[in-house]
Amino acid sequence: MTDEQHDKEKDADDAKRPVVLDEGAAAEGDGSVPLAAPAEDERDRKSPEHMEVPEILPVLPIRDTVAFPGTVMPLTVSREKSKRVLDLALAGSRVVAVVAQRTAETEDPQLGDLYRVGTACAVLKLFKLDDGTQTVIVHGIARVGLESMTDQTSYLEAKVHPRYDTGESGTEIEALVHSVRHAAQQVIEMSDNVPDEARVVLDSIRTPGGLADFVAANLSLGLVHKQELLETFDVKERLRKVHYTIAGQVEVLELSRKIQSEVRGRMEKSQREYFLREQLKAIQSELGQADARSATVSKLEEKIVSAKMPEEVEAEARRELERLGVIPQASPEYSVAQDYVEWLCTLPWSVGTEDRADIRKAGKILDEDHYGLGKVKRRILEFLAVRQLQPETHGPILCFAGPPGVGKTSLGRSIARALGRKFIRMSLGGAHDEADIRGHRRTYIGALPGRIMREIAKAGSNNPLFMLDEVDKLGQDFRGDPASALLEVLDPAQNSTFTDHYLDVPFDLSKVLFITTANYMDPIPVALLDRMEVMELPGYTLQEKIQIAKRYLVPRQLDENGLKAKQVRFDEAALRKIVSGYTREAGVRNLERTIGAVCRARAVAIVRKERRSGRVTARSLARDLGAVKYESEVAARISIPGVVTGLAFTPTGGEILFIEATRMPGNGNLNLTGQLGSVMRESSQAAFSIVRSRAADLDIDPGQILQNDYHIHVPAGAIPKDGPSAGVAMLTSLVSLLTDRAVNPGTAMTGEITLRGRVLPVGGIKEKVLAAHRAGLTRVIMPERNVRDLDDVPEDVREEIEFVPVRTIDQVLKAALDEQAKQAKQGKQGKRTKTRRR
Repeated sequence: MTDEQHDKEKDADDAKRPVVLDEGAAAEGDGSVPLAAPAEDERDRKSPEHMEVPEILPVLPIRDTVAFPGTVMPLTVSREKSKRVLDLALAGSRVVAVVAQRTAETEDPQLGDLYRVGTACAVLKLFKLDDGTQTVIVHGIARVGLESMTDQTSYLEAKVHPRYDTGESGTEIEALVHSVRHAAQQVIEMSDNVPDEARVVLDSIRTPGGLADFVAANLSLGLVHKQELLETFDVKERLRKVHYTIAGQVEVLELSRKIQSEVRGRMEKSQREYFLREQLKAIQSELGQADARSATVSKLEEKIVSAKMPEEVEAEARRELERLGVIPQASPEYSVAQDYVEWLCTLPWSVGTEDRADIRKAGKILDEDHYGLGKVKRRILEFLAVRQLQPETHGPILCFAGPPGVGKTSLGRSIARALGRKFIRMSLGGAHDEADIRGHRRTYIGALPGRIMREIAKAGSNNPLFMLDEVDKLGQDFRGDPASALLEVLDPAQNSTFTDHYLDVPFDLSKVLFITTANYMDPIPVALLDRMEVMELPGYTLQEKIQIAKRYLVPRQLDENGLKAKQVRFDEAALRKIVSGYTREAGVRNLERTIGAVCRARAVAIVRKERRSGRVTARSLARDLGAVKYESEVAARISIPGVVTGLAFTPTGGEILFIEATRMPGNGNLNLTGQLGSVMRESSQAAFSIVRSRAADLDIDPGQILQNDYHIHVPAGAIPKDGPSAGVAMLTSLVSLLTDRAVNPGTAMTGEITLRGRVLPVGGIKEKVLAAHRAGLTRVIMPERNVRDLDDVPEDVREEIEFVPVRTIDQVLKAALDEQAKQAKQGKQGKRTKTRRR
């Protein structure tokens, strides 16, 4: 029902809405008014339904509602004109024309401001309130139409003509009456706040028009819609409209009841779950389990809050924590859920270190930790400079490629120290299971996150420097391909949402600085290699190794073996002999071991109190290390036809190898030994074909070739060898054998040959040149198109080696054989001159 004070605030002669069927009965003044029934003190008067409607009636305008015949409704009156209308009605026939205003804002309505159809109503009761307003209860008699105004000055009065319903009947009307009555009863049944009188009143209405008016008056409709029903004089049409409207309201109520039922069901379920949980807590308390469980849950709750996870991750953690509260502690699922939540809380979702991108300090740190490697250091400083200018940039994934022992891992540690980041090293050598990278799903017994997430959790920082060591030694089997799993990890465009199989929530890896290392690039998949910027770290020269030993290796080994600098001092000659005679490598790992062996031998002498000098000299090394292990292979071989020194590139750096050719009577067959790969065998076949096709040009008897068999052997037969770069050396060894001209043992050569006699470029020039320098070679024949690669060779090495660039095999043979013959001839003449002088 509508409150009196609400109508007073409107300050209008609004009709209080008749109580709709789904809202309950109205209460006005000092008592309730029964629907469609006169007040108690009016029962002895003439019934309103039988009252006559005068031709001229005072007009009472109302706002936002419509009065219908046959209904009782209260009206609040505050305007003076309206009060005079009521006084006039009470003094006369007690009948007024109640007409709705078109707009509620009009304070002094005229004929044009009113609808032309209203309702003649009998005034049943009038209440005068203390605030000056009046409440009147009226009962609708019949529809009236306003023809004209007879007075608009002191009050509203109009000439009207009434319109009564005709007593229509028929099957269709009976069906409409039945449908409207049934729908109204449904509304009453589905509405909780409808009074009991509503059903009684509904059952007591017998006329079709009265039923339509009663239902229309009590429906929640707008002013226009209600006025339309009032102006529908045809009873059949009015019933249709009312039925259509109330049927829609039935659907709304059914849907509302369904929604309320669902909500109530959920509430009942929640209440039931709450009750059961409380019972479970009570049972656990009796069993002594409640304290331990609640303590665990509370502790995990605190960890979740302090971890500051992303919203979706925190939601997953809390969902699992809720499961933890209801799972029995004896169940295996309890420990699985607890471990999962603890892993989520352990990860550093919002914990990181601040970069110290100071270029000068970084350069100083790199120089302190590493000797040489100028190109690599320059690229690292460029990377750090970009990080300083644009901290949010992801940057490339660096890959340090080079032989073992050149300082790839220690270089990563230096970068981490320069940036002020945590350092993580993860070795991928032999990893053959994808779960090593992505982890196992929680459905497996003993499942854990992958090593990526475990190492980050161990570091306690979301932006560490993560070094993936030995990326070229990844394996692959039926358990998956870890190299494919690394594609997402090492892609800055994707790793911001990296999802571990165990955690099953995204973790941002874009802040992590990944650096990989490899000895050899060929085994790395193309897709993975494409995500990395490769930085070559070649082997060290003799002079670089001596400096590294002085600055880093000797002090470190003295400290590790408990020696002081004054007790053991290494001469430079001793370090040079260790490098050349006791180690042969591209890096310095064996060099450090050998220096450590010397330190341990001196430590024994000191403990025994033997009188020995603290200096380590080249002569004293034999006593500490034994005989020299490596001698120059070139010096060990004489200059004979058919022997040529070649250069090779291996994962451990550059190496020299010897190509040996010999012949014996036969039919022109070629035999190859030394564990040669298919490419190297093809190179030897190409060299033999060139010799046979160009025999005349090379001063070789073609018939001699067919009368002998040839054998090409590459020593170190236990080591597999392959590649096209030995083609030049094989061709030279055959020509040297057949022309009986030897190659200078101080000359090495590399290059691929074609049947047209061209020399093609090869790879690993820097490593091959360094190998030649370590072996004491002084001359290198190389493809002309590889000359640009000499820029990477250290300057001191370039000064000690003569480089002979060639384009064709004729240039190769001229440089290797003719120069040697010329030098041999000059040597013989010099010998004769010395003899004559004697």
